[in-house]
Amino acid sequence: MAAVVAALLFISAGVAAARDPFTVQPQIKPSSTYSFRHASGVFAGVWSAVGWGRATLLVPALRVTIYVCLVMLAMQIAEKTFVGCVTLCVKLFRRKPEKVYQWKPIGEDSSEKDSSVFPMVLVQIPMYNEKEVYKLSIGAACRLSWPRDRFVVQVLDDSTDLAVKELVMAECEMWAAEGMNIKYEVRDNRKGYKAGALKEGMKHNYVQNCEYIAMFDADFQPEPDFLQRTIPFLVHNPRIALVQSRWMFVNAGECLMTRMQEMSLNYHFKVEQEGGSSSFAFFGYNGTAGVWRISAIADAGGWYDRTTVEDMDLAVRATLKGWKFVYVGDVKVKSELPSTFKAYRFQQHRWSCGPANLFRKMAREIVSNKTVSWWMKFYLLYHFFLLGKVLVHTLTFVYFCTAIPLAAFAPEVEIPKWGLVYAPLAITILKAIETPRSLHLTVFWVLFENAMSMHRLKAAVIGLLEAGRANEWVVTEKLGDALKAKPTVQVLDKSETLGVDREPLLPISSKPSYKTTTRFWKRLHMPELVWGVLLVCCGFYDMFVTKRSYFVYVLLQAAAFLVTGFDFVGTHVPSF
Repeated sequence: MAAVVAALLFISAGVAAARDPFTVQPQIKPSSTYSFRHASGVFAGVWSAVGWGRATLLVPALRVTIYVCLVMLAMQIAEKTFVGCVTLCVKLFRRKPEKVYQWKPIGEDSSEKDSSVFPMVLVQIPMYNEKEVYKLSIGAACRLSWPRDRFVVQVLDDSTDLAVKELVMAECEMWAAEGMNIKYEVRDNRKGYKAGALKEGMKHNYVQNCEYIAMFDADFQPEPDFLQRTIPFLVHNPRIALVQSRWMFVNAGECLMTRMQEMSLNYHFKVEQEGGSSSFAFFGYNGTAGVWRISAIADAGGWYDRTTVEDMDLAVRATLKGWKFVYVGDVKVKSELPSTFKAYRFQQHRWSCGPANLFRKMAREIVSNKTVSWWMKFYLLYHFFLLGKVLVHTLTFVYFCTAIPLAAFAPEVEIPKWGLVYAPLAITILKAIETPRSLHLTVFWVLFENAMSMHRLKAAVIGLLEAGRANEWVVTEKLGDALKAKPTVQVLDKSETLGVDREPLLPISSKPSYKTTTRFWKRLHMPELVWGVLLVCCGFYDMFVTKRSYFVYVLLQAAAFLVTGFDFVGTHVPSF
């Protein structure tokens, strides 16, 4: 990288002395040696070719790219303004879901001993090798304030680690011994991943008695009154299929990366989910911390495993059947953010690739649907999928991380101030203001989000083309208290304390297990590193040659790419 920068500075210094660095030949002093004259002639020829390529290829392509990006930017501004106005009206006029829809506490008029007025609820907890957090979700689900004979906790364990299976099974048996109606379910394969597990969970006989399903991932901890605050929407409004609550994050302050994730997700819930719920009674189901009407799931066709976003797939199909969703932002469920960069990259790949792949598979179905209005079809295709799942990544990477930096090599290409300063600033303020405590981190957040746009755009393209990693499913790693305490290497057989006769799945071992240390070069992300070097070149060229002051932003953005490329983001789990 240093060699590239040095070469750039050398070229820039030579070019700056000329009036037009791309058309004027460099002045070479007469020399008596043939080799020097030959070298200077080659240099002049190469520089002339570079100037021709710049004028013929770079400048026209850059103009077209910037024009298209400005159109996309205007589309984004319109979308952000729309959802922002909707959520502002909701707050100003206090249009809470309890006022818009019928809502009345269940069992308020009946005797305390009469539990039959409470609907039967299934609480599903899918998990996969969740050693650090499995107790959290199971414990929180079993503590829900709902008559014990009116809900079933179903743990769907797809774990491949026998030690983890042993621990989860023992936890379920412990709660069962305390009188909880809890079922521990496993299957002999992982076909369909989470969607496959949820589909299998619906086949058990005891599920037939349930009307609603509350779903929580392994790291989610609902408050005891969760069902009391969400189920009434479904009971009193027969066309509501889903009640979605808001996520809260127990480890938001763990590192800078988790703080920046909190900023993005707060905007998603407070504005995007709120806006979709209040304007079209539709939004993308978040896959957890929500309650579904079982009949709506069946009406939509059940769980599909054709993409890695089975939750969004079900939500779109249910909407096309005429069902409505409601977002309840006052109901908050604790969860954990990925704190390692590796886990975050896998999560973002799935969250970017899956929706784009679903867009490819459902666009024709949405257009041909006869149930919903054309306005709803337009909202789904344009606002939800095209703008929200595809163009947002395209605009961020192509415009902010490519076109603007390359404009340093084309002084004749002008970018209007509204597209360079005002519009990006407005979007940033609209999104960052939802997390007031992190406003001082806005610059870092913007640079990090821009750097991640390369990874997200690549995933979206893979999804649209249904290429190699389109259906790759990597469960997001949860650390729980792994960074606060040493891991337990001994598997405890809790069945002894419960008086249950059962052979453990895995013998107890006193030998500690060690993690192999990851080689430094295996942590490098070459695309981000290469792009960071390119931006460094653009920044220094602008600083010393074109002098348009773009280098202030470009060099900061280059640093963000290099930091992510070297994996200096998030926490690192120590090896034992």
